[in-house]
Amino acid sequence: MSIPVPSLPVPALVRHLAGDAALTPVWENGIGGLTFRTDDGRYIKWGPHDPEASMRDEAERMRWARHWITVPEVLTQGEDATHEWLVTRAIPGYSAVDPRWKDEPATTVRAVGEALRMLHDALPVDECPWEWSVASRIARAESWGAEIPDALRDAPPIDKLVVCRGDACLPNTLLDDAGRGTAHVDLAALGTGDRWADIAVASMSTLWNFGPGWEDTLIEAYGVEPDRERLAYYRDLWNAG
Repeated sequence: MSIPVPSLPVPALVRHLAGDAALTPVWENGIGGLTFRTDDGRYIKWGPHDPEASMRDEAERMRWARHWITVPEVLTQGEDATHEWLVTRAIPGYSAVDPRWKDEPATTVRAVGEALRMLHDALPVDECPWEWSVASRIARAESWGAEIPDALRDAPPIDKLVVCRGDACLPNTLLDDAGRGTAHVDLAALGTGDRWADIAVASMSTLWNFGPGWEDTLIEAYGVEPDRERLAYYRDLWNAG
């Protein structure tokens, strides 16, 4: 994701959803999806249909997950033939990759690891209606044309089944002013799976945001010893599709 320029044109539907509120661009993703913040405490996501992560799926999962953890409240969600949109109530806090934390990787990485463990401990596996298993992920990736190497079809045995957040990259955890992980965003892929599926992606994303040297810090903060086999497998699966 990237931060769009302030002069980015505002889609007509976003302007309609915002009403009289002023808009500030927040994110632009690789397929042209946009996120705006309003000055009355909302976030508006708008973009083309994405086979990998629908906003309808995200809305359903946030409505479910907020019974146990802090996630944005869904205000409205919709779609038409070409685009979809999601409006949520803003949550206090900063993304873990906000400039506020640019020079404090130790604080940020540990906070994300601890917040991921709290999410896994809080969400009830038996009540979760979705899965993020290896088989379901491979089937979904192949449905949009990804080619999955045969070696990835032989997954390691599940270490611990949890409700995975599905996209545990650093930007999707919010931190408070004290540097503690307080909330989670972007939950479109939430579902049951091996906890290492999330740990692998979260620790790998430290490389993208802070450079080498922080992967094991996140895993330590989560509270486990690094499992190199599962880390390698789930990172390869993530990168494949």
